[in-house]
Amino acid sequence: MVEIVRLDAGAERPLLADDQPWLYVEQSDEGLFYGSGGSWKASGEWVGYGSLSENDVDLDCAVKAACEWADRYNVPTIWVFASK
Repeated sequence: MVEIVRLDAGAERPLLADDQPWLYVEQSDEGLFYGSGGSWKASGEWVGYGSLSENDVDLDCAVKAACEWADRYNVPTIWVFASK
């Protein structure tokens, strides 16, 4: 199960090791929610995440899409940076 950590939009990003999977959902000035991240496949190949525009319009949609990707690629935490 993926842990979701919600922080203010202006909060500092966590310091993660180079070999640690990561996934962010960040609110833009326009009110959209962009997801980005990186992890590794079982084969050791790196895989990146970039959200789709249809998921960016709503925080719940953005987090749901990010959770699906995080589950698939064993990302333990999604960091959500959004205004409260």
